[in-house]
Amino acid sequence: MERIARAFQRVTATSFGPYQSALIRIGFAGTWLVFLLRELPHRNEMYGPDAPWSWGLAKQLIAGNGAFSGLMWSDSAVWFEIVYAVAIISSLLLMLGWRTRTMSFLFMFGVLSLQNRSVFLGDGGDNVIHLMAIYLVFTRCGQVWSLDARRASVPARAGRTDRVGPALWAVMGAFLVAGAVTERVDIQLWMRVLLWGGWVAHGLWWTANRYAPAGQERSLLDVFANLFHNAALLVIAAEVCFVYATAGWYKIQGTRWEDGTALYYPLKLDYFTPWPHLSGLLAASSLFVLLFSYGTVMVQVAFPFTLVNRRVKNVLLVGMMLEHAGIAVLLGLPFFSLAMITADAVFLPTGFLLWLGGRVARGRARVLRRAAAVPGQRQGSTEESRTLIG
Repeated sequence: MERIARAFQRVTATSFGPYQSALIRIGFAGTWLVFLLRELPHRNEMYGPDAPWSWGLAKQLIAGNGAFSGLMWSDSAVWFEIVYAVAIISSLLLMLGWRTRTMSFLFMFGVLSLQNRSVFLGDGGDNVIHLMAIYLVFTRCGQVWSLDARRASVPARAGRTDRVGPALWAVMGAFLVAGAVTERVDIQLWMRVLLWGGWVAHGLWWTANRYAPAGQERSLLDVFANLFHNAALLVIAAEVCFVYATAGWYKIQGTRWEDGTALYYPLKLDYFTPWPHLSGLLAASSLFVLLFSYGTVMVQVAFPFTLVNRRVKNVLLVGMMLEHAGIAVLLGLPFFSLAMITADAVFLPTGFLLWLGGRVARGRARVLRRAAAVPGQRQGSTEESRTLIG
């Protein structure tokens, strides 16, 4: 019983994996942001009024499968542009960690709205982003490596009254109330509970921080926040294991994977050959095709079982990340690879992430010092020129 009590206390008093959850936040928000910016010229043909999968067909499908898409609230081109802009802005701000609680909801809104609008455009990477956008809502992913953490660490701002948070909360509340009163916003029950629940929770959190920062109410909210965070992180880890396990076991049942020739065929498809000469060179090597095909199956099947051994897990984790990097280059699937590498990051060791964060911080400081030194150098060179001229 004592061990159970200690374990329960740890789960409720601690947010596990703060650096892993922050990296997941940055990775998925950044991947989705780059994708949206790349497809900006083609947005109308993909998700907007000019899409082959028309707004009416999408509405019929969503009415049948119970999915959610904010684009179904109106077929107006202006509304589509607003939703697309919200998706871009929320992705950028979530990646930077600005008001992560609010931005995580807006990020989920943008991902679900666009992806469910044209379901036939997605691939495996889009499915992963789709799921992770929902899971991120329940995590405390802004504790480190975020503007929120930086703002909370500044003593001068600790006693200031937060005005931006209540303003965002009021705007989102007004939107939800307007939709409920006019009944023009058709939201599925699960999404309605999630949005209203998040809105109420954010209000309670701000109230407790404002009027009882050291009281029992604040401690109780921390307990619930830690429980949701830890449960969501566990679900993310389980999701990654499930993806690799099912992919590996399904591959075992395929004859092309059994004889070790599966990689040969995508290397010969024009759609998956951004570098035709490189793909042709690799496809001509029977040994490479055999080793890569068998290696992929073995790594995917074995990975969930290696979680009990940290060293073996880390070795396979590096192998899977390198494999996805190879897929991005050889098969021309960068966003799928980025999504999977980001999902794999939930298993990265905390020590490595601390080392990586330190390297990034030192690199940023070095860049800022150089940028600050340039105006001084220019000023000095100007003064020297004036002296020589004089």
